[in-house]
Amino acid sequence: MDQYGQLPIPRTDVAVSTLRFVKSIEDAAIFNHSMRTYLYGRFLGEQQGLRPDRDYDDELLFVGCLLHDAGLSREGNGDQPFDIDGADLAARFLTGQGLAQEKVEIVWDAIALHLHYDIAIRKRPEIALVSAGAGFDLGPDGPYPLPAGYADRIHDVLPRLHAAAVLHDTIVGQALDKPHKAPPFSMPGELVRQQTNAIWPTWEQLMTQSPHWNDYDGYQPGGDRHTSR
Repeated sequence: MDQYGQLPIPRTDVAVSTLRFVKSIEDAAIFNHSMRTYLYGRFLGEQQGLRPDRDYDDELLFVGCLLHDAGLSREGNGDQPFDIDGADLAARFLTGQGLAQEKVEIVWDAIALHLHYDIAIRKRPEIALVSAGAGFDLGPDGPYPLPAGYADRIHDVLPRLHAAAVLHDTIVGQALDKPHKAPPFSMPGELVRQQTNAIWPTWEQLMTQSPHWNDYDGYQPGGDRHTSR
């Protein structure tokens, strides 16, 4: 923890254990991204008048940020999309650390929703700021400019190490090995489509894969609609 002494991060037992766990399983570029996610999430919260341990549980925000990409580690790489795999790994780890179940569920939601900013931002700060911080680290757009030198001070301690490229290659690598982790129209699926030039099925093709309902049989676009009964 000494190398992070200048950073405003929680020092609770769970926070320290989580930091050590995530650092031991993640690529350094993804670990640094996860740490910066917390710092930027906290910054964005402050710009909205939110103060740690007054308006939200700072420990939960920290561990949620640290674990939000745990599904991209070897230990977290299961048979679900990486955000859900990561949420499940986080829940197992934090439960083992003795964290109360209601707090574990908040972290699970934060990780599972972090790719869905428009949903996450409507949730409690411990969830919203994980998604906001992760996005800000990859593309610092928005109404809150960083103070002069702020990013430089963070990058001195947590260098980027080609974070965006490493995240892309790890997500795509997992999905090429296990295609069901990147279904069509998901973010991992789109990255794989870009990488492989795969052609996604249309809505009609998806809906007609099953012969049971036959919703398209005899259908005429723009034709008369049946009234509800």
